[in-house]
Amino acid sequence: MEHPGLPTHAPGRGADPSTGTGAGDAGADADEPRADAGRPRGADAGAGRRRGRTVARVLLALVVLLLAAAGWVAFRVAQAAGALQDARAGLAGVEVDPRAAGAAAGDLEGLRTHTSRARDAASDPVWRAAEVVPWAGDQLTAVRVVATSVDDLVRDALPAVDALGGLLDDGLRGPDGRVDVAAVQRGADSLRTAAATTSAARERLDALDPGQLVGPLAGPVREVQGAVARADAALAPAARGLALVPGLLGADAPRTYLVLALNSAELRAPGGIVGSVTAVHVEDGAVRVVDQRSTEDLRSLDAPILPLTAEEVATHTDRLGRWLQNAALTPHFPRTAELVAARWRRDVGGPVDGVVATDPVAIGALVGAVGPLTDPDGGTLSADGFLRTVLRDVYVRHPDGAASDAYFASVASSVVAAVAGGAGSTEDLVAALTGAVDDRRVRVWSAHADEQEVLAGTVVGGAFLDAPFAAQAGLFLDDASQGKLGVDLAAAVTFRDARCDDARPRVTAVLTLDYRPPADVATLPERVVGSPSLGVPLGTLTTTVSVWSPLGAGPAPLRRDGVAVGGTTTTLAGRDVQQVGSVLAPGAHQEVAVDLPLHDGALTLWTTPTVSSPGVASFRCP
Repeated sequence: MEHPGLPTHAPGRGADPSTGTGAGDAGADADEPRADAGRPRGADAGAGRRRGRTVARVLLALVVLLLAAAGWVAFRVAQAAGALQDARAGLAGVEVDPRAAGAAAGDLEGLRTHTSRARDAASDPVWRAAEVVPWAGDQLTAVRVVATSVDDLVRDALPAVDALGGLLDDGLRGPDGRVDVAAVQRGADSLRTAAATTSAARERLDALDPGQLVGPLAGPVREVQGAVARADAALAPAARGLALVPGLLGADAPRTYLVLALNSAELRAPGGIVGSVTAVHVEDGAVRVVDQRSTEDLRSLDAPILPLTAEEVATHTDRLGRWLQNAALTPHFPRTAELVAARWRRDVGGPVDGVVATDPVAIGALVGAVGPLTDPDGGTLSADGFLRTVLRDVYVRHPDGAASDAYFASVASSVVAAVAGGAGSTEDLVAALTGAVDDRRVRVWSAHADEQEVLAGTVVGGAFLDAPFAAQAGLFLDDASQGKLGVDLAAAVTFRDARCDDARPRVTAVLTLDYRPPADVATLPERVVGSPSLGVPLGTLTTTVSVWSPLGAGPAPLRRDGVAVGGTTTTLAGRDVQQVGSVLAPGAHQEVAVDLPLHDGALTLWTTPTVSSPGVASFRCP
């Protein structure tokens, strides 16, 4: 029987007897709304597809952008490459070198157009952004650095050098021979600009590693690196040197210089014995001769004019400081200058602001530039036959030493006076001077410490024993005949048997000596053939050959005509000095070979400038 008020259960939906919960409760739970109620089946898959399409579109856009950027960069690279190729053709043969001043004048505008195009292309923002890409970025960076560096040279360095050339072309001297000091200063400023630009370009280019570049790019990069390095090596010292010239020319205060005429007929390390000394006064670019003395006026002393070191005495004997002529026994020109200046101050008096030395070959070139001079013996003295006249004929005409020395001094003074008086064109004089400097036939020393510090770092300073030249070697000749036979000696230095890949790279320097005097040499005056007390037949040429090792390199093996020789060995300023004798009868030929170390695959060898050969020889491994 049913109880009133109690719910009744629908048939088939009985209560759970264990829990008292009806089946209807479960049904009510099933009717609760679900969290994903109303979402169509397959919605998740659709969302994934939409996300995939979005990513694909983004990736596609990126690819398109990258391709566009790559295409743009490729276009810019083509522009830069084409412009650089055009510039390369224009730059062929142009040297960023003061000695080639004016060479680029007609082409600068066209060159600037090409290099500016290359620079603009390589400076594109997209290009710069692409430089971060591995490997490819290295190639782009290299092209940009080359483009901007070459453009800097064409915009700043070449015009500066060209301006210096224009200065020379327009005439650096007035009709009276006075040098325009203000114009020299402007030239020095221009050259300093060129040097600074070239040095900065070299630094950027040296940071590139051609080994990381593709073949077609690596070669041109090396080519540009080499060209700019050579330009920097020429411009940097030239700029420092030219900056000194206004002061040296008396722009700030008068100067007195001693000009030494070295006599190549009797060889010494820098070119010959000191034959005469000419004093010149320089003020605001004007030069005039004020005094001159021969070695007859400044005779030998009982003791050296300045204290000599034990090393100097062991290597040169005390002749270095006792005879004015022998002040040139040392290859270190500052020491020669100090000795001569001290002697002049003591015996003549007055200030000495500097010393300049040159030889007959350089003087002959100046005679060619200024025109024929009056010969002290009558007639004229021209560049043709100049060497034979001053190095041989004068001693035949004037066997007396005082007369021949006076002749030599007169000629040297006449040349200085002609240059100072305005004779010759500036262009010809500069060419003669440049050739003499290149052949190491000019030496300059200043008594002013700040100037000397700069000069000592240049080849014109002749400071062989100073630090800048520590890795360089020397091979020098000193006449031992006490005569004037050097005019008949042909000397030359060559190189052979290079061992560039050895653990200790070396090369053999070969000095050849060929002695060809006239057939009647034995009949010439004693002043020419030397003293008979030397124990050799008259007309025999005796020479001391000295080999100076690079600093700390140790003695170098020596061979004379293929036979090992020892000679004497001393040490001076950290260098080993080996001296061997050479005895040459008329018509004789001799070879002295020495093995010398290479530094960075190269060797610069200082030698004695003779009438037939310059004062430097160099070798570089291929």
